[in-house]
Amino acid sequence: MRRLRTAGLALLGATLFASVAASPAQAAPGETRTVCADTMTPDGWVDVNWGTSASCRATAGPNIKMMKNLDGLPVGTQVNACATAFPPNGWTRVQTYYSGGCVAFTNSSFTPNAWLLKRVS
Repeated sequence: MRRLRTAGLALLGATLFASVAASPAQAAPGETRTVCADTMTPDGWVDVNWGTSASCRATAGPNIKMMKNLDGLPVGTQVNACATAFPPNGWTRVQTYYSGGCVAFTNSSFTPNAWLLKRVS
C-alpha cells in the first residue's frame, strides 16, 4: 500500500511539473502548441489551425487548435493566423482571407476567417 501511495504521489508530481514546464509564459518566440479547443488562447498567442482529435472531448465541430507564440518575434515578421483570437498588441492585420485550416465552427462558410498579421512595434 505504501508503494502504491508513493508511486501515486510521484505520478502527481510529474504531472504537475509537466504542466508548469509547458506553461505559455515559458514558450520560445514562434513556438506552437496544440491544445483542446476549450483552452483559452493566452495573451501574446494566436490560433493558427483548428482540427479534430480523439484526445479531446468530442464536439460537433473541431475540438483542437494549434496556437503560436508571437511574443519576442522581431518587428517586420509576418504570421498567418485564424481570426478566432485578437492579434496581440504591436501586431496589425495586413490581409483578411479564407483558410480551410481556420474553420473553428460547424456550418462554416467561405467567409474570411484568417489574417495575415505583421509585427509593427
